[in-house]
Amino acid sequence: MKKVFLIGVALIAVGAKKPKDALPVAQPMTASDKATGAKAHPEILKEFGGAYEGSQVIYVRSVGQKIAVQSGLSNAQGDFTVTLLNSSVNNAFALPGGFVYVTRELMGLMNSEAELASVLGHEVGHVAARHAQSRNKRATMGGLGAIAATVLGGVLAGNQGAQLGQQLGGNLATRWVMGFSRSQEYQADDLGVAYLAKAGYDPNAASTMLAALAAQTALDAKVQGRGDSKLPAWASTHPDPASRVVRAAQKAAASKPVGKALNADVFINQLDGLLYDDDPKQGIVEGQEFIHPDLKLKFTAPAGFALSNGTDAVTVSGSTGQASFSGGAYTGDMDAFVASVFKAIGGQNAALDYGSVKRTTINGLPVGYAAATATTQSGQMTVTVYGYEFSKSQAYFIYAITPANAATPFTSLFESVRRISDAEAAAVKPRVLDIVTVKKGDTIASLSAKMAYSTFKTERFVTLNALSAGQALPVGRKVKIVTYKN
Repeated sequence: MKKVFLIGVALIAVGAKKPKDALPVAQPMTASDKATGAKAHPEILKEFGGAYEGSQVIYVRSVGQKIAVQSGLSNAQGDFTVTLLNSSVNNAFALPGGFVYVTRELMGLMNSEAELASVLGHEVGHVAARHAQSRNKRATMGGLGAIAATVLGGVLAGNQGAQLGQQLGGNLATRWVMGFSRSQEYQADDLGVAYLAKAGYDPNAASTMLAALAAQTALDAKVQGRGDSKLPAWASTHPDPASRVVRAAQKAAASKPVGKALNADVFINQLDGLLYDDDPKQGIVEGQEFIHPDLKLKFTAPAGFALSNGTDAVTVSGSTGQASFSGGAYTGDMDAFVASVFKAIGGQNAALDYGSVKRTTINGLPVGYAAATATTQSGQMTVTVYGYEFSKSQAYFIYAITPANAATPFTSLFESVRRISDAEAAAVKPRVLDIVTVKKGDTIASLSAKMAYSTFKTERFVTLNALSAGQALPVGRKVKIVTYKN
């Protein structure tokens, strides 16, 4: 399981005022800035799967440092710590003190070094403009997740409580990667374009990168069966990046770049062998199923619900409810285990009355479950908790939040949790990017057929390579294909 957040590059808050034309002048980073970033850095690594250890690390660091020094935060490249994260979420962000991050998944979506620089430059722009310091620090959970907003800060009782608290936004790392306003996003876009121009990159890369994100967002919606390109309801304050594409292109046209480097071939070659999508060590999502080969477990989300894999939890979200799967220390007392989950959800000042814990058996697993009604900013909600005993020292839980007085859509989810065999676990293989050179006779159809997916092969291929469905592929072009690692 791996933590899910939304990419800083893609965040826009609806309804904010347009930014001023004048860009802020960055003040050099201070000792206090460096201390703040250094304190949050270990938590960032924990939340996003740790630092990636592939051959791309040095390359990403060099590009990130080159673009970061354009900000005025420091003239020394060594003052910037640029980290490639082992996360399958399209994400990037930066902290005060020169800490800059991009996930391997987002890197895989890019098609040039200039696009990588644009993403990192945008995030450094947020820090240079001190956006995090000026925004509202309090996390706000909307819709069905409102009840969980009470779980903010501190380590909760028990390991599973601590994980749940982290998942719901209560730690230091989360506070630095929350969304920004529309005006702040526009300002960071403008700063990113300016940094690209100063560093000798093609400033149009900011626009093409935003277009790639818009295309990926639309594809994600299609794959998850949402039927539209909007982000999930719980992220409704962070709309699609498509509205920024044209604006970024206009800013690029008005800039005066010292060069227009893309370095596309160099960049694409770096992607060969890059881990893509879920890391099996953190579990994988296959369609509506979540499978964890190391933990030897599996469950299935209801049709129409999206699965999101996080470091400590897997979320299942849809229009009629939200659920989360996680686990923690277990002493063999199922009543206490279920109680600790309710305590974590309710927080210190919102105790949930769930009555007694009922018992059953699901797929051979001893199970305890209970439900409570809670008042939230969205009205009356039912909170249901299922605890699954896998051994006398290990248990997992699902908590679900649904509208009160309505049938739960998660019955099939609760009943789907089961162990998997050694053979099933061994069959789970990681996906990686394979860089191939287009040969005579190759088409989008023929290359898409090699993608390591059972659905949406063509759509995934064209989105990954920034192509259109009917486009002819020139011989000699290098393209990305997702394959299974041998």
